[in-house]
Amino acid sequence: MTLRFEQILADGVAECSYLLGDDAAHVCAIVDPRPDVEIYLAAARRFGLAITHVFETHIHADFMSGARELVDRLGGQAKLYVSTEGGAEYGFDHETVRDGDEFRFGGLRMKARFTPGHTPEHMSYFLYDGDTETPWGVLSGDAFFVDSIGRPDLMGDDQTEELTEKLFHTVRDVFMALPDDVIIYPCHGAGSACGPDIGDRMSSTIGYERRFNDYAKIESLEEFKKVMQADAPPVPTHYPRLKKVNAKGPEVLRNLPRVPPLTVEQFSKATERGAQIVDTRDMMDFGAGHVKGSLNIGARPELSVWAGWLLDPEKPIHLVLGDDGDLPEVVKLLWRTGFTEFGGYLAGGMSAWREAGRDFAQIPQISVHELKGAKDLTPLDVRKPDEWEGGHVPGATHAFLGKLREKMNDLDRSAPYATYCASGFRASIASSLLAAHGFENIHNVPGSWKAWSAAGYPTETPGNT
Repeated sequence: MTLRFEQILADGVAECSYLLGDDAAHVCAIVDPRPDVEIYLAAARRFGLAITHVFETHIHADFMSGARELVDRLGGQAKLYVSTEGGAEYGFDHETVRDGDEFRFGGLRMKARFTPGHTPEHMSYFLYDGDTETPWGVLSGDAFFVDSIGRPDLMGDDQTEELTEKLFHTVRDVFMALPDDVIIYPCHGAGSACGPDIGDRMSSTIGYERRFNDYAKIESLEEFKKVMQADAPPVPTHYPRLKKVNAKGPEVLRNLPRVPPLTVEQFSKATERGAQIVDTRDMMDFGAGHVKGSLNIGARPELSVWAGWLLDPEKPIHLVLGDDGDLPEVVKLLWRTGFTEFGGYLAGGMSAWREAGRDFAQIPQISVHELKGAKDLTPLDVRKPDEWEGGHVPGATHAFLGKLREKMNDLDRSAPYATYCASGFRASIASSLLAAHGFENIHNVPGSWKAWSAAGYPTETPGNT
């Protein structure tokens, strides 16, 4: 056997999918694919492998599954396997996976192990060389992460307590029962909200986690419940929606979602009808001039997550790009969190808009030095609660970006605010969102907290002002 094993990262959603198989047998499987599936087809071609199986560890909440898309692209030569443990039901054709089921890809053996807690149906996959009794690795899905474990609170309050108890036993009785040298390959890395404080490394070992994973070391169920409740990060707004979409089965598109080019006139008419506009340019370019009402989410991997948090899935998206050639990558990022309906993109971008004599809005960009010296600006910190508690600009107001819409009524629409985050990316999203909702005196701080800290300016923490 010549093992072929590839971890494939989707930045932004911090999702890890896997290709595993046997070069000698020329077969492989894909586990937990994202929707832009060409990456798996290309990898299989590169290695000379046929994809025969597509697996899901569980019904995902944080990204749109690409399992059906991939199976369709394979022309019926592969089947889709999902766990039906825990009473899971699906709205699409599938093959059933039960605890203990085994699959072979040449000399590689894969065994399903029921690991509930993050979700009721969650399945992990243990990896073996042939008929050896001890696994060398485990695809842990969202049950177990580097430095962390999956969160049990995404199915609603009525299931959280039961799932927390199941997760406790999954961690103690399944993962901590494995030998130290077994390698953990999770479905997510740092940046995902599917677990608290997920580590930066893309894999780990049971031995390392046994020593250093604070969640895996908890031996009392009651203590486990307290810690999981206290450490749970905010639940992104798109999670409940994508959970339903993935259980029903995402629509198979057979290509990237369609996004037609629009003339300035066509785009202008869409804005007059209240179109949902996303401007993916850099914050400095956006601040200098943008279509009024646009939301500035830059064309970085984080676009996926913040689109999920903030965009209306019922309204088609109209795009303003830094370059028309950015379109395919931007669409992929939006597709990953379930956005497939587009009104079009502004052909020629803001250059075309300005040259046609159209009006545009602006948001002033100010440095941290200007912010420190300003007497009439209130710093608005839009970072996560744990970032805020770790230190913030003196005199700042806190409003986490994901919940900013809900917090708007607590803010003074006529007051001057300067939005900041860690680097300015989220701050620009926030300033554009506020401006689109009638806040008239908004500034954005490029560099934000990193620049403030680098300048050596004073900071404060809650309760220590």
